[in-house]
Order: sequence, then C-alpha cells, then structure tokens
Amino acid sequence: METRPLRTLLEGIKHKLLQGTDEIPVTGICMDSRKVTEGNLFICISGYQSDGHDFIPKALEAGATSLVVEKDVDVPDNITVVKVKDGRVALALLSAAWYEHPSKDMCVIGLTGTKGKTTTAHMIKKILEEAGKKVGMIGTNGAFIGDEKVAVEIKNTTPESFDLQHILRIMKDEGCSHVVMEVSSQGLKLNRVLGIDFDYGAFLNLSPDHISENEHKTFEEYKECKMMLFNMVKKSVIFLDNEHSADFLKVAPNPTTVSLKSEADYSVSDIHNLWDGSMFGVEFLLHRPDRTSETIRVAMPGYFNAENAAIACALTSLEGVPANVQDAALKKVSVKGRTQIIPEALSVACMVIDYAHNAFSSECVLQMLREYHPKRLIALFGCGGNRAVARRIGMGEVAGRMADLSVITMDNPRFESMADINKGIIEGIEKNNGKYICIDDRKDAIYYVMDHAEPGDIIALLGKGHETYQEIEGKRYDFSEEEVILQWLREHKG
Repeated sequence: METRPLRTLLEGIKHKLLQGTDEIPVTGICMDSRKVTEGNLFICISGYQSDGHDFIPKALEAGATSLVVEKDVDVPDNITVVKVKDGRVALALLSAAWYEHPSKDMCVIGLTGTKGKTTTAHMIKKILEEAGKKVGMIGTNGAFIGDEKVAVEIKNTTPESFDLQHILRIMKDEGCSHVVMEVSSQGLKLNRVLGIDFDYGAFLNLSPDHISENEHKTFEEYKECKMMLFNMVKKSVIFLDNEHSADFLKVAPNPTTVSLKSEADYSVSDIHNLWDGSMFGVEFLLHRPDRTSETIRVAMPGYFNAENAAIACALTSLEGVPANVQDAALKKVSVKGRTQIIPEALSVACMVIDYAHNAFSSECVLQMLREYHPKRLIALFGCGGNRAVARRIGMGEVAGRMADLSVITMDNPRFESMADINKGIIEGIEKNNGKYICIDDRKDAIYYVMDHAEPGDIIALLGKGHETYQEIEGKRYDFSEEEVILQWLREHKG
C-alpha cells in the first residue's frame, strides 16, 4: 500500500498542527466518510447542506488516522489533527500533492463561459488530435482520453478537486500531452481547480445563469467567479463579442483576442451556412495576426458554432497548429447531443440531435435550422415526466410556431403517463395551430420520420441529446437516438 508522510502533503499549505505528528503515514485522502479506509486523511468541509465535521466519528471508525479540520474538535489523542482556514482549499492542494501535480507535465487548457464550453472543448480536442497529439478532455459529458471514457465517476462539469487530480494523473500516465477542460463557475467558486497548472484560459461569453441561493446569489458574483480562472493561467484567449468581454480582458494575462464583429487578433468574415451532400454546417473566413486568411469549414451548423470554431482555431494556433490541420479537423468534428449531425443519414434527410429540452433552447435550435431554408422542418420531441407542466406547454408553443410538423413522442416519462405529458405539449402546439402527430414509442417515431422524409427536409430530434437511456417508472432502459438512426439506415440502405 502506497503511503506518504502527512508533512510532505502539507508543504505550501498554511496550517496549524493541533495534535499528533505530521510524520504520520497517509494511505489516501478522502472527504466522504463512507469511502474512508485504514490510514486515510479525512478532510472536513463545512458545506451548504452538511458539515464534514459531523462525520468525524464515522471516519475514525472506518480507519482514518488523521484529520484536516476548519474548527476545533475533540478526538482521541492518537489522531493527528491539522487545522486550516478553508477545507476546500486544503482538499484541492492536498489532492494535487497526493497525485504529484500531474498538470505540470501537460498543457492544460481551461474554458469558461455560460454557453459553448462543451462544443469548443470538443473542437480544440479534435484539432489537437488531428495534429498528432494525445488529448484528454474533462467536462459535461465526462472525462475522455481519445474516445475512451476515463473510469472515474464524476457528477459535475468540473469534478471535485480530488477526482479532478485523479483524472489528470490517469491522463498523464496514459501519455496525454494536452488536456482541455470545461471550468464552471461553481468549480471556481468551490476551489475545485485550485492546484492545477493552467497554460491557457479562454473566455467564451457571459449571460445571466446559475443565479440562485444555492449557486450564485447575484450576477456580479457569477461573473467574478468566472474571472477567477484568469488568475491561474499563463496565456488567455478572449472572445470580444460579449458585453462583458472588456472586464475579462482587464484581468487576462497575455491575451489573444477573437471576434466575428470587430478588429481582433483573429477575426472572422464571410460566414455562410453550408449544406451539401456530404456536410451540414457552417463556413467562414478566418483572418490571422500575420494577415493571412483561409476558409474554415465546420461540420456543425449555426453562427454560434462559427464563434466556437474561431476560438478553437485561435487557441490551437498558439500551440503551433497550422490552418490546414484546423480545417481538416473541424470538417469532422461532432459533439454528441449538441446540434449533432448524423452524416450517414444526409442522403435521406438532415437529422439533427440536440439536448434542447425547454422552450428557449428549442427556439434557438429551430430558428437556426430555419436559416438553412429546409423543404420541411420537422420537430420530434417529448417532455420529461414529473416536471413542470409549463415547460411542456412552452415547448409545444415553440414547435407549433416554428416547425412544419411536430412528432410528439417519449422523452423520460418517469412515473407519469404519456397521455398526461402529451396533453400539455398539444395544448401549446394548438395555440399556434401547429400540425402534429403522436407516436409514443420514440424508436417508432424516428422510423416514421425517416420513412416519410423527403429530400431537403431537416428533422430535429430534441430533448434527449447525449443521453443513452429512457427513464420509465424508476428504471433506465438503453436508448440511443444515434443508434436508432443508424439501425434504420442499415435496414433500408444495406
């Protein structure tokens, strides 16, 4: 069993030794008393919903021999106790030390913004891989090395610091030269990324979101948390086309700027929708600091994906990736469930899978697809059971107004009947006299739209996105829209 003296883990952390010895060997560090094993260091954090200090007896019973605390505690004399000001800060720095600071040996890229982090991360990863790099990625969809998912369970866009350092260590050991990660405002606020040696930080955009008692109490706090990333990076990429960009530019070290609207180090012009037999996406002219320009083609549709791609090109250019490699990569890029195109189906219809599951996000996707002037725009969607009825009505209203046909089907009904769920959706559709049909089984619904597709149709499959299951009466059943589409093609196209 690997052990480290507590003293070596505490180097660089301001602390006070209350009792015991810092020479005690540590077999691992933990913040969850249910996961403690013999010889562990248990870190107590005063959280929003629970206080880690309350679980000290359980941690000691499970075998913890040392504690990091934020307040005085009464424990047996044979237990080493170290007091710190902030348990979360200590957890992050101890985690980095336990895994021997893996980020120092890789180029780490952090992305922050309200929207677009997942897509931009995939674009950067794809470009670097096209350039021959081995790349790790951490974000909303999980942690990956290449196409392989890392076997560490994570529950947040930016994982807890211990899990994050564990993942980084795996990526280092697997030979990754680069890591691109989404950095959430909560990840910054809760010090999850403290101790990571970031080479680059990129600002994408900022708009009101995550404002609540349990997240950020004000928009100003939300913005300030986002800005924290730029205290940790060596170089920055700042997207200028946001009303808050100037605030980030003030704190960004060594900034490179990107814009679709004004002068910048990397600027964009001549944005066009692209739809032919082999690609559905967007293309644009990218102008570089050396005054060269080239056309970039992206296999994802919409103006916002031109923004994401321009940021990805600017950042990877700083890593020495040439334009032809960027273009080759972006022609093949795909993000599961985020305006995901199924290229194999383009000869039948343009099939777009997107996670949009409320009125606002659905309207954004359908409005963007309308700009491609389809023969018909068909929306296939449902709504989650045991959720707000207003959301169903809202999605129905949007589809009734913007789609030529709505195919109402199953999402995650949970413990609610399809009839009750569909009733709300239909109420919304009928407010705009929209056309609709109901096919409860989602596979049958997808087969129906593909059976009846006509050249020039765009079919938007909304709500499920990257999910590979359906939740019905407390059970999860395997279900992948992408696989259903490919199965239809195998049956009908050989």
